[in-house]
Amino acid sequence: MVGMGKLYDEIDDRLAAFLLDQPVFFVGTAPLDAAGHINVSPKGMAGTFAVLGPRRVGYLDYTGSGAETISHIRENGRIVVMFCAFDGPPKIVRLHGTGRVVPLDDAEFGELRPLFSKPREIGQRSIIVVEVDRVSDSCGYSVPLMDFRADRDILDRSQERRDQEYFDGYWRDKNSASIDGLPALPAQLP
Repeated sequence: MVGMGKLYDEIDDRLAAFLLDQPVFFVGTAPLDAAGHINVSPKGMAGTFAVLGPRRVGYLDYTGSGAETISHIRENGRIVVMFCAFDGPPKIVRLHGTGRVVPLDDAEFGELRPLFSKPREIGQRSIIVVEVDRVSDSCGYSVPLMDFRADRDILDRSQERRDQEYFDGYWRDKNSASIDGLPALPAQLP
């Protein structure tokens, strides 16, 4: 391919260290319907992303205002995860692949959860696992230099004061479908 970027065979130790060092990453998904809405979600909070293997990554999915990523993955699996260096050498890394939703009640959730260092469990919806088929980087020359101060604790504080009944209702009322009407939660949906 023509361009300034580099393709990698896999996520090696050096690339894994770069990914884990970034305080924010972005997840992009889209429905199959050309009229549907493309979604890009910023993700953060230390300990919520993990490199699960040389071509496999995952992140903890906490309850949020929407469930676009879950609905798009359930429909077609396409996903890209992007990391930008906001300090140090300019670099952007994209992980293209096929995602799947691992819900709380799935045995695999229990196997994967210890691989994430984020301790808070309340508010978890699932783990998003990505089987990576393309690992690439690009220059990031236009990405601004910014200083990281701290993770925000607003989501933690908000969700820590809730009980499971609250989340069950929230998932049913606000996370059951995407903005385009695709099924999302509850987890037992196809």
